Amino acid sequence: MEKPYVPNPSRYDSATFRRCGRSGLVLPPISLGLWQNFGGADVFETGRAIIRRAFDRGVTHFDLANNYGPPYGSAEENFGHILRKDFSGLRNELVISTKAGWDMWPGPYGIGASRKYLLASLDDSLRRMGLDYVDIFYAHRPWANTPLEETMGALVTAVHQGKALYVGISSYSPERTRAAAEILKGMGVPLLIHQPSYSMLNRWIESGLLDTLDELGAGCIAFSPLAQGLLTHKYLKGVPQNSRATAANSSLLKRFLNEGNIKRVQSLNRIAKKRGQTLAQLAIAWVLRDQRVTSALIGARNVEQLDDSVDSLKRLDFSEAELKEIDRHAQDAGIDLWKDAREKMD
Repeated sequence: MEKPYVPNPSRYDSATFRRCGRSGLVLPPISLGLWQNFGGADVFETGRAIIRRAFDRGVTHFDLANNYGPPYGSAEENFGHILRKDFSGLRNELVISTKAGWDMWPGPYGIGASRKYLLASLDDSLRRMGLDYVDIFYAHRPWANTPLEETMGALVTAVHQGKALYVGISSYSPERTRAAAEILKGMGVPLLIHQPSYSMLNRWIESGLLDTLDELGAGCIAFSPLAQGLLTHKYLKGVPQNSRATAANSSLLKRFLNEGNIKRVQSLNRIAKKRGQTLAQLAIAWVLRDQRVTSALIGARNVEQLDDSVDSLKRLDFSEAELKEIDRHAQDAGIDLWKDAREKMD
């Protein structure tokens, strides 16, 4: 008979939290995203072990989206099974978020930022996870063909219906973020959080977005702090045979693994070693060096990878000399996959 999961009783003893903007909500400095490795094509028990371990180490925030898988929807379904098996009675200790905006089902109503798509998607997400509400519901990306008022109005409706406690946006430009926050404020629902891509090799949020969020009182949760795996030991010697970079439909395209980027990563790895960290730990700690970043959103392939990432919290301090040295190598590497969505909105 399966042994029931009993959470670590000392999980909060050394856990730290950061306030999300000027809201009353705090988030762990590291949150777990279920973008990859938690879908129906993956080993269920591996994902389950990662989620249990994360919670045991003080990670209380789990981030999903309607189309996480593969197949689409399966990450939410699996997460729902894990909630029922292991976290019954613990819902009040969890912050659960989901999103809609990218493609989900066929036809014109299964993608975009329309009221119809967002609210239908949220209902589907709640059903898959077996939840009455999510803590945060995001408009996953901006779309030019939908008025911002309609998209923000749909988020407000989700709150009024009791299906989301807070709302957020992802991959919005500073200007559109400000406009979205103003619309939400006028409807009586604050913008809680923005979820942008951010890493040592993709620093676009430093040019206006962080200042904007600070001014608005909104939080920031950075996804892909490991630059789709570039900022790990995996590519220090080039492209290994079974990496995501060689897989079909990979988000980590081979063109990113050019000589210049590999050299940057190798230089950053030397800095990490001097600090007594792995490259991944350095990358996460660096993202969290700015207090305006509420949380770093990580993925994990197994428990060992999760532990390595969470261990980055053991060394978050940086000297001025270290930051200057990192700046020499932490330059834009052409890996911002979400730039067109943000700037062209199509």
